[in-house]
Amino acid sequence: MSSTDIAGSAAPTTARRRSPPRRKVEGGPASGDRAAVPQSLVAPLDPADWPDLSGIVTEDDEPVDNVFSEKQQRLLTEPLYTSWPGPGQGRPFLALANVGLFHTVGQPPLVPDMMLSLDVAAPEELWTKAHRSYFIWVYGKPPDVVVEVVSNDEGGEGDRKLELYARIGIPTYIVHDPERHLSDDVLRVYRLDGGEYRLAADGLLPQVGLQVGLWRGVYENVDESWLRWSDASGRLLLTGAERAAEAEAHAAEAEAHAAEAEAHAAEAEAYAAKAQSRAAEAESRAAGLAARLRALGVDPDAA
Repeated sequence: MSSTDIAGSAAPTTARRRSPPRRKVEGGPASGDRAAVPQSLVAPLDPADWPDLSGIVTEDDEPVDNVFSEKQQRLLTEPLYTSWPGPGQGRPFLALANVGLFHTVGQPPLVPDMMLSLDVAAPEELWTKAHRSYFIWVYGKPPDVVVEVVSNDEGGEGDRKLELYARIGIPTYIVHDPERHLSDDVLRVYRLDGGEYRLAADGLLPQVGLQVGLWRGVYENVDESWLRWSDASGRLLLTGAERAAEAEAHAAEAEAHAAEAEAHAAEAEAYAAKAQSRAAEAESRAAGLAARLRALGVDPDAA
């Protein structure tokens, strides 16, 4: 597998081309520039204190993304559940793709391509309206990481969303720009510092225990440059299919070693049988010689 390649720190430049805008999930009615849920919120609100969600649309039936983005979203979520034990000490996590992030009462949500939130778990009743999206006041905290995959120059990933995610208090914001709509950098990783994002020089996420980088390889029969997770030591987090293929390869290798060992054992048995045959033949010749000596009156056992 290819190694990760973390993007540098080039500043955004003017986009070079335009594509149809991505659909945004509609939220509650806008009512001015309301403040986001406070960053100090560290526990879910009591359900009795939840805002009225009756007017909020958490999902619709319109198509959302292109094929690449859809695959990329799954590649950022599934390996976390397949190959990552989590941030440690039994702490849970929640990885979601293309789910509404409701950050402010009365404001429409942001819809990151992927988000990762530590120390929270998916509720058992997913069909409850309060559980269909990521409401910060329900989970008690903003996500720890959000990822945006840029598919055109109208999504606001380099300005509007950059400011909003910082205001919400999301520690790490990752922008994957495969076609370089926003700048010459395919990958940019921002870390929150003093309420503002600063461009990181690498893809290390020490607070999460992960690394992020670009990986060239085949995923679901598509050979592309993908955004992927690695663990803290740099080992790629494998998909379920990759783990199965790796297990099959290890099994095939073990079978080959077993067959080789069996061949060596059979060869050793053949050598042993041949040695035994030669020993028996030598004993037979010695016995015949001793018989002839006795016939001549010579005691073969005499000193």
